[in-house]
Amino acid sequence: MHVIQDYYSEYQSFTSGGLDWAVENFSDNPKLKDEIAEFLRSCDLELDGNITDFVTVRAANKLVACAGMGENIIKCVAVSLSLRGQNITLRLISEVTNLAADMGRYHLFLYTKPENQALFSRCGFYPLVEMPGTIALMENSPVGLARYCDSLAATREPGNKIGSIVMNANPFTFGHQYLAQQASDACDWLHVFVVGENSSLITYEDRLALVRDGLKNMPRTTVHPGSIYMISKATFPSYFLKDRGIVDQCHTALDLIIFREHVAPALGITHRFVGTEPFCEVTKKYNADMKHWLMQAASKAPAIEVVELERIAHSGMAISASKVRRYLRADDFEHMADLVPQATLDLLRVKYFDPGARVATGTG
Repeated sequence: MHVIQDYYSEYQSFTSGGLDWAVENFSDNPKLKDEIAEFLRSCDLELDGNITDFVTVRAANKLVACAGMGENIIKCVAVSLSLRGQNITLRLISEVTNLAADMGRYHLFLYTKPENQALFSRCGFYPLVEMPGTIALMENSPVGLARYCDSLAATREPGNKIGSIVMNANPFTFGHQYLAQQASDACDWLHVFVVGENSSLITYEDRLALVRDGLKNMPRTTVHPGSIYMISKATFPSYFLKDRGIVDQCHTALDLIIFREHVAPALGITHRFVGTEPFCEVTKKYNADMKHWLMQAASKAPAIEVVELERIAHSGMAISASKVRRYLRADDFEHMADLVPQATLDLLRVKYFDPGARVATGTG
């Protein structure tokens, strides 16, 4: 087989069994996006966001199969009905894996319908977690998640009440600091996880640094870097889930099942702390779903008690990262200073304030 390679210099193609294989990019072929979207719809799928590169297969110039690469996630794998049963899917996954390797991406994930797990297992992917009847997450390593949990277990601390917080901190505020302080005071040890994706206004590296600075004087607290096993909503696939509500529900479920069944046992976590959500309905629903998946749903792992703490307020209004971002856009550092530690204020003033541009809001 002539392997597709040399991604960075020139796309190469080959013909095998009467089929033309190639790597194609939306920027090089503006019509490709519409062509792939139409083909996916014929396979009862939708074109997912966050993909620009595809392995395509054509017969007589007609698209008959494709697989996309979005960051480190394989998406939009589809094969025409007439070609199914000919090992085209196995070859597609092999080629898109080669494409990922040329991009320097070796640890890959794949979302699929639960009934397709056996097919992708033959392609070198291993089941991670499943929302029964709806969606399954797989990775191309049999030990990836286990190794991550082993690294967490090395930081495990003794105690009967071990707390946890997962925060975006976009940016880090007095609200985040207060939540962590209250949780730390209530526990024998507290583990704080900073969301690792870089789709926020403040870069991951800056958010992690601000959290570590803001909690540096807090005893019995460990701040953990972000992890690929805390599922990014920005890259979560929706191409085979038609209902937006189902997409959000599946993202929440997989994220929390991994946390309950793998992350929490590695550290002995018994509690997860969140702030009350007076503003955002999506976050409010996430908090409610958290109680279901961590406390009530059937699981092989012990339940984790979800504790909602009232948000700290300033001038009668709950402190939120979204309000800080609004002050940033308005060049209102005077009011911002009431909501964030000095390190956050200094960073925003020096690095993120642009009087000549409208700053994206990101998420809290």
